[in-house]
Amino acid sequence: MGKNNDIRHGRHCVFKMHVHFVFVTKYRREVFTKEVIDDLRGIFAKVCADFEAELVEFDGEDDHVHLLVNYSPKVSISNNSRRHTKSQRQGWHRRPRYPSPP
Repeated sequence: MGKNNDIRHGRHCVFKMHVHFVFVTKYRREVFTKEVIDDLRGIFAKVCADFEAELVEFDGEDDHVHLLVNYSPKVSISNNSRRHTKSQRQGWHRRPRYPSPP
């Protein structure tokens, strides 16, 4: 069997846990532009780094974004989700450089 470098090691455990998040805009409004999605990638990567997780993949369209996160068993999925949702609501969309949604 080949060696898998994606497996993470804890003190007394070996794990490879991923979670797939999909964040959808209210009423599926098309508000995410390319520059907003690029900024969100950095924001979500920082949030992941804050609690010892890794943002494996990130992609989005006009009305939703997908995140694939590799996380530690020390962090519950609900805390992970809460932190990402909180970071989304903390005013990134109120920056003056983003146009108002239609």
